[in-house]
Amino acid sequence: MSDPKIPKLYHRSTPHWQQEQRKSFWQLNENKTSPFNTRPDKLEAHAEESLSINGRLYAQSNAGQSWTHLANRQAFYRHRLIPHQLVDVNERDTTTTLFGHKVAAPFGFAPIGINKIYHPKGELPVAKVAGELRLPYGLSTAGSSTIEDVAAANDAGRHSKDAVQVEGANNDEPVRFFQLYMPHDDELTVSLLKRAVASGFTACILTTDTWQLGWRHDDVATSNYAFYRGIGADMGLADPVFQQRLREAGIDPKKQPEEAGAMWIDNVWHGRAFTWEKIPWLIKTWKDLSGGKPFCIKGIQSVADAQQCVDIGCDGIVVSNHAGRQVDGAIASLDALENIINAGIGEKITVMFDSGVRGAADVIKALCLGAKFVWVGRMWIYGLSIMGEEGVRHVMKSLLAEFDITMLTAGFRNIDEMKKDRLESYPRSYTLIAEKAKL
Repeated sequence: MSDPKIPKLYHRSTPHWQQEQRKSFWQLNENKTSPFNTRPDKLEAHAEESLSINGRLYAQSNAGQSWTHLANRQAFYRHRLIPHQLVDVNERDTTTTLFGHKVAAPFGFAPIGINKIYHPKGELPVAKVAGELRLPYGLSTAGSSTIEDVAAANDAGRHSKDAVQVEGANNDEPVRFFQLYMPHDDELTVSLLKRAVASGFTACILTTDTWQLGWRHDDVATSNYAFYRGIGADMGLADPVFQQRLREAGIDPKKQPEEAGAMWIDNVWHGRAFTWEKIPWLIKTWKDLSGGKPFCIKGIQSVADAQQCVDIGCDGIVVSNHAGRQVDGAIASLDALENIINAGIGEKITVMFDSGVRGAADVIKALCLGAKFVWVGRMWIYGLSIMGEEGVRHVMKSLLAEFDITMLTAGFRNIDEMKKDRLESYPRSYTLIAEKAKL
């Protein structure tokens, strides 16, 4: 299974990811086994054993009755890949280019907040693995580690002895995105952006669907909000402007961690909705600070909003419904992607995708429908919960291997061949019940 001579026979611009499969099959001969099963349902079930009740509830929580989360999965089921046979896929290429940076694969680590409820080291092992695998990493403003520490961990991964080398890429250059939840305090916003620039972040992604958390029944019923328990405010507590705000409020973060954490997150998910009129200021501020680096908006679900992003000068968008965590009963993110691409937006701006991805086939379907890049979330969170850094590495290397093998078995030589004509798509008549769509 995957002849070990293959790496010597066929040229690849990245490692032969598919060899992870052979490695796993051979391990039993060395009295070893795979760390854990990465099938999505079993991965989630295993993570439940490691997580605290509050960690599990937060990881799994969705808005309302979870109908948007269900719609995300249903949308993937209505598209089926059409494999091509007898294609020379021996030298297939998993790489893609995102905002001028060549990366190992067309997917990366979605920005997810407060990783410390999943593992004591928070975002640091995740950022390290992302750097090691040459996959883009997104840091959330709601992250539970500082911007500076995350950048250092990402750099450590890129410079580690196990770091992947991507032919044709600048392997010394980080590819990391700062996902901004824009505070209602402009001075604090500028301070966060300055720190991201100083820490070498590649681009800014503004998330626009979370001025306030959606109604998540389990979290509300259990008062499950780590920031109000004094956990996860590290990014804010390290910020000079926010430190000044604490002093002005008479709050000592060491003696009053709950009050400090609450003040921080109340500046982030603050319930004050900004409008399009605010965005030109933010774009200009980021561009001036960063020397013109890309600016994107995440949370786009309508053609009208996608076009507005084009009109105001965004470099990219992330088509996302926050994995169903914000608006219950909303359109599936994959359906929104199809609408936006059919309207020609992908010819004007970089369109990325997020929400509902559970495996390699999902990534390929989103690419076939026109996404340039795909962000992956809950899967690596579960890996982090189970086994920390090694768990994240196992999940993402398994996804890379599955992606590589699916390209081989379905007859894709490179990412450019992932087009809509490689899908058979069925009508949007969603009849699957929740239990059947959980995978």
